[in-house]
Amino acid sequence: MPDTFSSDDLKLVLAVSEGGGLGAAARRLGVDGSTVFRRLGTLEARLGTTLFERSRTGYVPTPAGEDMAALGARFEDEIAALSRRLAGHAPAPEGDVRVTTNDTLLQHLLTPIFARFRETHPKIRLDIVVSNSALNLARRDADVAIRVTPSPPETLVGRRIATVAWALYGWAGLAAPPADFSGQDWVALGGGMEAVPAARFVRRQASAERIVYRVDTVLALADAVEAGIGIGPLPCYVADRRPGLVRLLPPDPDLAGSMWLLAHPDLRHTPRVRALLDVLGEAIGRERARLAGEVAP
Repeated sequence: MPDTFSSDDLKLVLAVSEGGGLGAAARRLGVDGSTVFRRLGTLEARLGTTLFERSRTGYVPTPAGEDMAALGARFEDEIAALSRRLAGHAPAPEGDVRVTTNDTLLQHLLTPIFARFRETHPKIRLDIVVSNSALNLARRDADVAIRVTPSPPETLVGRRIATVAWALYGWAGLAAPPADFSGQDWVALGGGMEAVPAARFVRRQASAERIVYRVDTVLALADAVEAGIGIGPLPCYVADRRPGLVRLLPPDPDLAGSMWLLAHPDLRHTPRVRALLDVLGEAIGRERARLAGEVAP
């Protein structure tokens, strides 16, 4: 490694980049904010380049900072990979992992994955928290989050793992897809779900008089469409496996969501959390086509 920076410098730049500021980086590194400020200034002076643009909203890496953060991430991944190879000589990971997700993902995607995980990691106990609102992983409300969101919290680390497609569905008893959907009764998401793209889509497509039924969960929305209460948008991976539903239109890109696999940066490399993240990443990856609505219903 060049004399101009060390592995500790890479960890510093990665922590500031992923944390978005000095405070989060300090907590991750186990030092105070003034130490991070001083070390970053010294490093930039030694390298003769600016690694971060400072603003009131946080620290944004420059191209040089992005390069160093990427190298730091690869360095951490190599260390983690070596640790996993050496883990064959160490006790199996064990302990509790608290996972938060929503009811739809749990019922239609995750439960079989968790079952297989428990078969291969019997010493890890899973505590599943079902919530349609994001929990605060920084306060240890959960260790891992599987969420469909356009913008995950900056305090968490993880990756966008899949696209979740939505399309318009009706009940199988429809004689034929109608030519004009505005003449149909509609069901919609309500309550705390009124801001999601699918709820806004219904308000654009149907008059208020035609929106005859509102519910605040996606599973209840699917039940309502299948019962013939009205037509409505649903996630393809949920609706395509229900024989009582029929897809009326192709998936709408404007309704698609991004699924993220997230963890708190202080916990992501603990053996029990790392084991779960690895299994989830591989298993959900195999379901990408179904999640994206590419599998024919």
